[in-house]
Amino acid sequence: MRQYTVLVEWDPDVSAYSVVVPSLPGCTSQGDTLDDALRNAREAIGGHIATLRELGLPIPEDRGPQAIRVEVAA
Repeated sequence: MRQYTVLVEWDPDVSAYSVVVPSLPGCTSQGDTLDDALRNAREAIGGHIATLRELGLPIPEDRGPQAIRVEVAA
């Protein structure tokens, strides 16, 4: 079993949660609710990994979350 960090953000343009998987470039998903978005992300990750296997490509390990706080003049 693998674990991947996902970034979830509410997207007001489509009225849904948008999900990105930083360790798997191009692996994205969305959902109307947070639960839907996470369920869809799991399916997207599984499909992404299956495609990498079929193509004989390496499966990236999760790089983990990276949060950086920046200061801004407001």
